[in-house]
Amino acid sequence: MTDVSIRIGVHWKPFNSTICSKEHDGPRSCDPLRSMEELAGLQTEQRNPRTYRIERVSTEEMLTIINMEDAGVAAAVRLAIGKMAPFLDRLVDRIREGGRLFYIGAGTSGRLGVLDASECPPTFGVPADVVQGIIAGGESALSRATEASEDDPAAGARDLAARGFRPEDTLVGIAASGRTPYVIGAIRAARGMGALTAAVVCVENSSLSADAEWVIAVPVGPEVVTGSTRMKAGTATKMVLNMLSTGLMIRLGFTYGNLMVNVQPRNEKLKDRARRIVAEAAGVSAAFSTDLLEQAGGDVRTAIIMAKRNVTRAEAAALLREKLGILAEVLHG
Repeated sequence: MTDVSIRIGVHWKPFNSTICSKEHDGPRSCDPLRSMEELAGLQTEQRNPRTYRIERVSTEEMLTIINMEDAGVAAAVRLAIGKMAPFLDRLVDRIREGGRLFYIGAGTSGRLGVLDASECPPTFGVPADVVQGIIAGGESALSRATEASEDDPAAGARDLAARGFRPEDTLVGIAASGRTPYVIGAIRAARGMGALTAAVVCVENSSLSADAEWVIAVPVGPEVVTGSTRMKAGTATKMVLNMLSTGLMIRLGFTYGNLMVNVQPRNEKLKDRARRIVAEAAGVSAAFSTDLLEQAGGDVRTAIIMAKRNVTRAEAAALLREKLGILAEVLHG
């Protein structure tokens, strides 16, 4: 993969940071001046010349500047697809074999990982343990910043072990700066077990990239507010995680075309959505889709097969198992 940056008139010094403790397994204990120099060299810490005087413009102009900076994020993510696709193919195979996907990160990166993981069960009907998010500092860090917790690589490895991470699992380490010790410690632990590992970063030539097997680098350039990686870097990270988890679920058969066919109808909104999906996919009336869902025990895919193949619930379920849960294979394979 070729990493491509959005360059905006400032020189970015490539960053190859080191974790200051000797074996990378304890808290940082390095020369503060050296640490400051390393941080100053990060692409995510550069000042954006287009926003030097952002407080002096009108509110509409200010928001337009922010929007224009955001406009380049999707293009930067697009350039990473060549790396994302083969990683996703490997991830799909491992999940089919019983592995799980874990995200790990600190601060905004960790919150985005937890968010993406938590949305997979309601959206795709998968068990909560299939995609999991781990954030430095634990659940309290989701709503309250605990920045110091990201400085300990050993904590990353411990938190991973506490979740019962196994060699057949996959770990995606998320760090906009590409240098978070907590994430690096977890990636090294996972790779040492023989697990599949990937890094999602927003810089080039990072420490985390050197440790992960796969690197998804999306260098979006300096932020509107210097160092505020919850902005463009956060948006890029959200896009990448959305693409990975959604692509995974599509490949696992939890969609049919663009329909959410593994939705679990646990409330009125989802029940209505399930009825509409069955009606659309099976080509039946809304009233008949309600009857089909009742006969199928609320399982959308089973209901669609019953209608399209004119079979019983048990026969539909057997066909679905035979095709590894992929509805398209049952109907068109």
